[in-house]
Amino acid sequence: MNKVFILLTHTGVFNMATDKLFTVAGISKLNGEYKVRFANDSMRVKVLAKHDHTDIRLVELDRPMTKLEAATSILSMDEFADATAQATITEYIEDNTPKAKTSKPAAKGVMKPAKAVKAPAKVAVTEDEDAPF
Repeated sequence: MNKVFILLTHTGVFNMATDKLFTVAGISKLNGEYKVRFANDSMRVKVLAKHDHTDIRLVELDRPMTKLEAATSILSMDEFADATAQATITEYIEDNTPKAKTSKPAAKGVMKPAKAVKAPAKVAVTEDEDAPF
């Protein structure tokens, strides 16, 4: 018999990538393509500029937010009112909004008939069989 040992080295709560919080959000353009960007420091502008990003627009958020919350928040800001920014942010929100699980559609074609249930066979009961002795 094989034994398996599990060693827990971390006792903290683990945040998945979608649970991380950010304090800065915005958009930037790289190689002709706009993308939504998230950071925890406004100095991220320097890193983006160093890597040839253009039209860098980042804003400080009111409070730490998830990526989806931040994108929804900046969508209504004046800094992102132009059509390009609106399209970029809206596309990000649509692509990253959790989808509701749908049930599988019924198979197309002819439905199979239900299986017939057999009725129990009737047994003839005589008076002798009902007698208590």
